[in-house]
Amino acid sequence: MAAVRALLALGVAARRRPELGPAGLRAFWGGRRKEEGEVEADRAVPEKAESSEPSLIHPLPRCRSYIPPEDLQSCLECHVREVFGPSVPEDWQQAPLQENRLKYRLLARLAAELGHAVPNSQLHRVRCAGDVLGFYRTPVKDSTEIDELAAAELPPNLKIIWQQ
Repeated sequence: MAAVRALLALGVAARRRPELGPAGLRAFWGGRRKEEGEVEADRAVPEKAESSEPSLIHPLPRCRSYIPPEDLQSCLECHVREVFGPSVPEDWQQAPLQENRLKYRLLARLAAELGHAVPNSQLHRVRCAGDVLGFYRTPVKDSTEIDELAAAELPPNLKIIWQQ
């Protein structure tokens, strides 16, 4: 109870006397106080000059596009047979991915080879090798409408100009 009273008194004193602020509280609890010659980190960082004029700079394109390769099915079948070994069913697309270790091995190999990984939000949907094939068959087009307009053939009276 006495400690609470002392802390409250110190807080009141810190409000009345700014020099007791956070440093005073640190000193109360046994913390190290700064010496006279030490410079605070906040003062050492120069402030950035703000520009008065906003500029429109074309954002860098995101490269998350994915186009499935032509030999996707044979590639996936090869990886499934390597990961599962002799326990692969006759129809390899029915191979269950219930064991997390095997599921991880298969998906990690495919992500490394194809440069496209199954996102965490869709991992629960991948239950067999056929689901993996369905995921990797789907092309991903990751561009904004503005990027598409800038790349498209526009009428002569319409132009999109990005400042660089």
